[in-house]
Amino acid sequence: MSAISKKKCSFATVFNISILMEQLLHYCWKHKLFPLQTLRTTSGQTVEVIDTGLHNRHAGPDFFNAKLKIEGTLWVGNVELHIKASDWYLHGHHHDHAYDNVILHVASTIDVVVTTAAGRTLPQLQLSVPPEVKAHYEELLTIDEYPPCYQIIPKLTPLTVHSWMSALQTERLEQKTTAIAERVKRSNGDWETAYFITLARNFGFSVNGEAFETWAYNIPIRAVDHHRDNLFQIEALFLGQAGLLERSMIPERYQQDALREGYFTKLYNEYSFLRHKFSLQPMDAVRWKFLRLRPQNFPHIRIVQMANLYYQKRASLRSLTECEGLDEIRSILQTSVTPYWETHYTFGSTTCKTEKNLSPKTQDLLIINTVVPVLFAYGRTHGKELLCDRSFDILERIKPEDNHIVRMWQMSGLNVTCAGDSQALIQLKREYCDKKNCLRCRFGYEYLRG
Repeated sequence: MSAISKKKCSFATVFNISILMEQLLHYCWKHKLFPLQTLRTTSGQTVEVIDTGLHNRHAGPDFFNAKLKIEGTLWVGNVELHIKASDWYLHGHHHDHAYDNVILHVASTIDVVVTTAAGRTLPQLQLSVPPEVKAHYEELLTIDEYPPCYQIIPKLTPLTVHSWMSALQTERLEQKTTAIAERVKRSNGDWETAYFITLARNFGFSVNGEAFETWAYNIPIRAVDHHRDNLFQIEALFLGQAGLLERSMIPERYQQDALREGYFTKLYNEYSFLRHKFSLQPMDAVRWKFLRLRPQNFPHIRIVQMANLYYQKRASLRSLTECEGLDEIRSILQTSVTPYWETHYTFGSTTCKTEKNLSPKTQDLLIINTVVPVLFAYGRTHGKELLCDRSFDILERIKPEDNHIVRMWQMSGLNVTCAGDSQALIQLKREYCDKKNCLRCRFGYEYLRG
């Protein structure tokens, strides 16, 4: 990898030093990044840290159930950490009985004696963040390149990489499961509807994902089931609810051609009938984005493909759960467009004839972002571990995604072999690198400890 310029902004002006340093002090305590010399309290008692305790990210002491030996005596209880000892009083802990079980107060600067609400004077340990750890942390927060920990990547053991990638992959699936559960809730427990909405969102990919999800919520899918044997009606209703059957949505230079062709008018009339029948209200078409979008990804094409997929009655959630292999899943996701759209990307604009099937790459993206999360979420909710295991198996069998995030990590020295790896790395960048969450990252841990 070429040399990365370290463009640094002022650490003091961009970050709240006090908060960051306290977080780093917590980190050093949690991972026992202590000085090599014997630890002693301010009164000279030796401190042996057997167990740092469970890190508490909510109200109350910072670490629960720590095990310490203070001057040879075993203590089990809570530990509180601050930058300055006087922060104990600043935060009101001396009035809070939740801190009565604190057995040790740790601070970078000991400037006062501290007592609990019960009147007990606490032993205190002065503990500073090791200079090299502090320097490495500052680098991680200020290097203006991704990933900031690139130097450590080639030095990581395969076990470290594999274990963290597996955890990230599961974390990403759990995150998607939460989103799917919310869709199930909004759909009154209807998993088929939630699956339809999830599939629709991913038909829009990153550019029109939000618009497609809004559109899907705007489709009365159970009412449309009565017209599922009529592809023309489904197409009319799907396009109409997207707001794409408004004449204003046709570029002025194509309007006369669109009206002369007649297909737009037929769809509009059919939608007008269905709109009145079901008391429908189309979404605001201004939500759709076309700028810098490849024609095959235009909303018209993707919506017509979804209409055809819905009409085929093959890609239902039940069908997915019954599929035993990746080839079966790819088969039920095959879809195309109706004849008019073989020569159009929008109304009135004629192009060369193409069938406009989903490409293998597009199918794989839909499987990665829709099928796998839905199977995992459905299996987790209904206690079907086979579906959860199948989700991971599918990710291992699909090639990794090819995007700038994956390429960035590959350039740093990571070996990306399957979609499970690429999903893990997307999670890593979005939830850790972008948010400067280096203290929760295992790669960040290796970088900090140098």
